[in-house]
Amino acid sequence: MVTVGILTMSDKGSRGEREDLSGAEIERMIKTLPAEVKAYEVIPDETDIIKAKLIEYADVLNLDLILTTGGTGVTPRDVTPEATKAVIDRELPGMSEAMRAESLRKTPNAMISRAVCGIRKCSLIINLPGSPRAVRENLAVVMPALNHTIEKIKGSKEECGRG
Repeated sequence: MVTVGILTMSDKGSRGEREDLSGAEIERMIKTLPAEVKAYEVIPDETDIIKAKLIEYADVLNLDLILTTGGTGVTPRDVTPEATKAVIDRELPGMSEAMRAESLRKTPNAMISRAVCGIRKCSLIINLPGSPRAVRENLAVVMPALNHTIEKIKGSKEECGRG
C-alpha cells in the first residue's frame, strides 16, 4: 500500500473561499494504485509554508508519495516549483517533461507549466497543475510509473528492464 500526502496550494482555498476540487480529484485517482491518503491539506501559496509541509510529509510522516496541486504557473504567487526544488535531493525531469508533452497535445498553455518532480529521502514529490481537468490529465501520465518509481526509491534491487 502506497502512503500518500496531498497538498493543495491555494490562497482562497486555505481561507475557505474556494472548494478544493483538484485535491479531491487526486484522492479519487490514486486509490487505484492501491494507495492510502495519510495527509491532506490546503495551504496558502507561500514558499516557506510549502517547504515546511513537504519536509514534514517526507521526513516526519515518511510518506511514499507527495502530490501537490496548484502554484505551477507563471503568476507572481505561483511558487510551488521553487519550494519543491529547495527541498528535493534529486530531480526527476522525465516525469515533468512527460506531463508537459502530453498536456501540449490538449492546450498550448501547457508550455508555461513549471511543475517539478523529484525525490526527498524516500519520498516521491510530484507537482500537478491546479485545475481538476489538468490534474486528471497529468496524473494519468505518471500513474503507470509510480509503483515502480517508489519501489526503486525505497531500494528495490529488481531489474528495471522487462525482457
